[in-house]
Amino acid sequence: MKLAVSGKGGVGKTTISACLARLFAGQGYRVLAIDADPDSNLASALGIPSEKAAQILPISRSSELIEERTGAKPGQSGSMFKLNPRVDDLPDSMSVEHDGVRLLVLGAIEKGGHGCICPQSTLLKSLVSHVVLRRKELVLLDMEAGIEHLGRGTAKGVDALLVVADPDRQSIQTARTIDRLARETGIEKVLVILNKVRSSEEEELLRKGLKNMHILGVVQDSPGVRLASLKEAAPDPGDAAFNRQIEVLVNGLKERLQ
Repeated sequence: MKLAVSGKGGVGKTTISACLARLFAGQGYRVLAIDADPDSNLASALGIPSEKAAQILPISRSSELIEERTGAKPGQSGSMFKLNPRVDDLPDSMSVEHDGVRLLVLGAIEKGGHGCICPQSTLLKSLVSHVVLRRKELVLLDMEAGIEHLGRGTAKGVDALLVVADPDRQSIQTARTIDRLARETGIEKVLVILNKVRSSEEEELLRKGLKNMHILGVVQDSPGVRLASLKEAAPDPGDAAFNRQIEVLVNGLKERLQ
């Protein structure tokens, strides 16, 4: 399965991504989690110790690697570079493993405008295409907040786009926009996860606001998850109800995609 997770900033998509990755790995899947959000937080959500996470070098900041693979230095204007650089070895050589999940951090493009054609973006685009189309494992991409990544087509080719929404009007509007743009880029399965729900009334209003979208499952608000985040630990609060809700998401995905 190749999954991408998106949603408005602050809805908890990184936490959901980490929980899904850990549960799939616990079920014996070979999991590659990709932090494709410029505001990289997936390492901490996976419970990777801060000293180990600090050693992870995002691909976009690996200047020597970018020059070696593309033939051009990052930030050098007017230079020629390869549009199909070699990337097949990067998921293994540039990732770190923790509790059965391999993590690869893409990082942000520091220079250049929207949709820029530069050595960094070319390498990242080739890398994402490779892991989505050619890797024989479960790939889970934690995308940047909002909808910008869909405009660049980096989510193309995934089996499903998971849109996380919480009880917030702007979150609902963003989810609707993501759904429309996803279908325009050829993504057929767009599934919504209702997150941080605190009451049946909130769930009802969310379902009403997203009535034309498929709801994969509901994850209730969990104080244990918030506490784990403050402790820089993986979201494993010992909350049986929370764990069951994540299992429902995983089972629903396997049912729909396999």
